[in-house]
Amino acid sequence: MAGACPGAFVGARPHSALHPSTFTLPICGTTGFSEGLVQFYSIKVKPQQTFGGSVNAAVWVLGIPGVFFSGILTTDTHHLSNSTLHHLTQKLLQNYHKEVRPVHNWTQVTTVYLDLLVHAVLDVDAQNQKLKTSVWYQEIWKDEFLAWNSSMFDGIGEISLPLSAIWAPDIIINEFVDIEKSPDLPYVYVNSSGTIKNNKPIQVVSACSLETYAFPFDTQNCSLTFSSILHTVADLDLAFLRSTEDIKKDKKMFVNDGEWELLSMPSTYQVMHSEAGDFAQIQFHVVIRRRPLAHVINLLIPSIFLMVVDLGSFYLPPSCRTRITFKTSILVGYTVFKVNMSNEVPRSAVSTPLIGIFFTVCMVFLVLSLSKSILLVKFLHTERSSKQDHPLFCFQRTSKARPVDSAHLTRTSLIGEHQTQLGFLEEALAQLQSISSCIQALDQAAQQEASWLTILYRFDKLLFQGYLLVLGVYAITLCSLWAVWSSLPN
Repeated sequence: MAGACPGAFVGARPHSALHPSTFTLPICGTTGFSEGLVQFYSIKVKPQQTFGGSVNAAVWVLGIPGVFFSGILTTDTHHLSNSTLHHLTQKLLQNYHKEVRPVHNWTQVTTVYLDLLVHAVLDVDAQNQKLKTSVWYQEIWKDEFLAWNSSMFDGIGEISLPLSAIWAPDIIINEFVDIEKSPDLPYVYVNSSGTIKNNKPIQVVSACSLETYAFPFDTQNCSLTFSSILHTVADLDLAFLRSTEDIKKDKKMFVNDGEWELLSMPSTYQVMHSEAGDFAQIQFHVVIRRRPLAHVINLLIPSIFLMVVDLGSFYLPPSCRTRITFKTSILVGYTVFKVNMSNEVPRSAVSTPLIGIFFTVCMVFLVLSLSKSILLVKFLHTERSSKQDHPLFCFQRTSKARPVDSAHLTRTSLIGEHQTQLGFLEEALAQLQSISSCIQALDQAAQQEASWLTILYRFDKLLFQGYLLVLGVYAITLCSLWAVWSSLPN
């Protein structure tokens, strides 16, 4: 608590004869360093408000309690600090026009320095060809109308101003396909030289050509292109805030615990030529790759097991009905696995994943083998049924061809004994001819069955070799893709 020292009125004196209303008064108080330290403060008092002149006014002021006097000093000091910042802000924005590019010479180019940090990959939508990322965006430019001398404003070297009150570059991301989602940060930092820093996090939903052919060992390269909508390169130019090598290797902010990992972010600067003019643009290439371990365990290994079991079914006899039942069960397994796989494999109208192509080819081989087995069993069943009917058919033909009745025997007995023997010989010959024709028909059917069986066996062998070739190519391709994926630098 500060108060007037005893005899302080004796030490009250005007600063000068030109300013008789200003006095220096010794005040006793407690500071953070010592007790009873005498401090001197200057107080201005208007002479017309005094009772007996300037000195009497000073003595009257000393009669005010010490608590009130200390409150005045503290409030006055705090108000002085605030008024400086307020006065600086008013001075900068009083005659400011945010519609005009902030340069004194209109031929001077405004250069905007950009920087980008990828924080996370939120979603990769292969069906709609969209990439959703969370990035930290920074842009810096110089405003010649927002500079001041910090020594004239209590050493204030940097202040915050509302972004809506100043000029800002019209820079957008050309690949935007959705509304920008970012926290509302209405202020920017401005230093005494007029340099403005605008930092903000953004959730970017951008168009990207996603290739899913090598799934789950795929690598994606999506670009984010920053450029001005209206200002040409003669008015607004772009530049990198850091070196391109630092931007390419910077992964310190990336959340590296999701399905995707950030490999690099190379960047390029170029001038786009169009009928409207030449526009500067900076392109950041976000290179990411998928972590395949979960898909290898859930998709690739079960699919290879299913194909191997289907391959083993070729060792069953082609004419066995159990083979049809076994292959039908495998076909059901293929169908169920295909339905489950469709929920995990990315769907794209541009490219089809390689695993889906191989799986479909294996299903085609399975259906062909199953169809062949069904036709073979049906053919064998028909042939065996016809073999059982051939002997009866032969004897019916002979009985119709050479009918024997009692009337004929009676007539032959009247003719003579020599004709009887001749009739029996003719009857036996007819029966032998009928049996011979039936045997020849059976032999022809057997030969035809053997030829069909040979063709079907060869077709089954061809399917087995094709199936084995597809499975080998599938395994080699997956191993090659995995090797290429592993060889990419982290």
